[in-house]
Amino acid sequence: MSEEPQPTTGREAPRAAAGFFRGLSGKLLLLTIVFVMLAEVLIFVPSVANMRIRWLQDRLNTVAAAAVVVDGLQNVELPRNVQDDTLMATGTKAIVIRRKDASRMIAAADMPSEIDGEYDTANFTAFAAIHDAFDTLLFGGNRVVRVYGPLGESDAVIELVMADASLHKAMLVYSRNVFFLSIIISLITATLIFLAINRMLIVPIRRMTASMQEFSDDPSNPARVLVPPEGRDELAVAGQHLASMQRELQKTLKQQKSLAELGLAVSKINHDMRNILSSAQLISDRLADVDDPVVKRFAPTLLRAIDRAVGYTREVLSYGRTTEAEPHRRFVALKPLVSDVAELLSIDPQSGIEFQIQVQDDLEVDADSEQLFRVVHNICRNAVQALTNHEADDGRPRVISVSAMRMGSVVTISVDDTGPGMPPKARENLFAAFRGSARSGGTGLGLAIARELVLAHGGTIALVEKPTPGTLFRIELPDRPVPLDAFRSKARH
Repeated sequence: MSEEPQPTTGREAPRAAAGFFRGLSGKLLLLTIVFVMLAEVLIFVPSVANMRIRWLQDRLNTVAAAAVVVDGLQNVELPRNVQDDTLMATGTKAIVIRRKDASRMIAAADMPSEIDGEYDTANFTAFAAIHDAFDTLLFGGNRVVRVYGPLGESDAVIELVMADASLHKAMLVYSRNVFFLSIIISLITATLIFLAINRMLIVPIRRMTASMQEFSDDPSNPARVLVPPEGRDELAVAGQHLASMQRELQKTLKQQKSLAELGLAVSKINHDMRNILSSAQLISDRLADVDDPVVKRFAPTLLRAIDRAVGYTREVLSYGRTTEAEPHRRFVALKPLVSDVAELLSIDPQSGIEFQIQVQDDLEVDADSEQLFRVVHNICRNAVQALTNHEADDGRPRVISVSAMRMGSVVTISVDDTGPGMPPKARENLFAAFRGSARSGGTGLGLAIARELVLAHGGTIALVEKPTPGTLFRIELPDRPVPLDAFRSKARH
């Protein structure tokens, strides 16, 4: 029986935590041990060379003590058994004292036919000492060497011939002791460094990693947001930025969820709303046939209002799905369009709000008439709501003014009001859906949609600072470039 494939979620599952030595802690511990051992090796190289020189100097000093006594007995040769005892006690094969005018053999026995190496304990370089030390350590033990150095403070030189077996053994013991001591030092140092860095770095990093994993499992849960550590070091700052990013992401997800729910709600009512408005359109068409001057005067306005209402039912849904249609541009008389906006706003005469239109009769704008209507209507509607909700106590007039002017190929439209102005929060999130509303309970979609439509025309919209109270929006719409062939054809006709 074959197993059914498991459904995928579209997101790669987080990997399980690595083992100790594959994790950051284990790597840190191993690297510390390696680096400490490397430092010990670098220390061992000169120290073993120094140990060899000291060992040879000690041997020369021991032999010199016996040789001085014998040298004080002039013209007296030591008996054979005394020489053998002396050589055996000092571990040498021959002892010689050399002076400028003469040399004296203190003791000698079984002299080898050749010497494998000669070493001067008084004159040597650091490189030569290191080379000779490793040469003895690696290849010594069965060689005969000649060693010489100054005899105390005199000008005499003590010289001896010896086998290097004792020196080789002493150097091996020294190397072994240094190796085990280095291991102990490395472990202690690595442990202390590990504990310190683990507390300062690894634990906070693991905490942030766990927070990110928990947050990714349920990003909408406020309890999953990291509680940032206090402090001003790099990890504390990183934790504070991570917590801030998680909070901002939660706000964004909440807004996206609201947008999706709003789009779903509009899509549900859109079908029924269009049916209702279609019935209203049929009734309005019949009203146009009624032979009544009042009905004939208001019927066209009613028809346009119903048509625009049908479009407004799609406004929020279109914004959420980013399916705003491309503008169908043509030159539109601006003043009648603003007059339609004023009629649709239906400002209550009792409110004391005055709507002023300061637009020349012959001013035309190269734009999509319906989209430009929505832009101006959204801004003016916000102004009406601001003035309605605000009761001025200084006696200044409550005015909404729409003015426009053309400069070359650009038309500038200004919508000004004498209301309370934009609050700071609305300024910070200007043109941002669900965040840029100036009133409680607003969605901020009006300005967001207005900006989207203006940008689709290649224009700009901005909030302009002014010295008097109120809000001033300025819209700039450029004309479309005219193809040269079309211009020449128009000029010929």
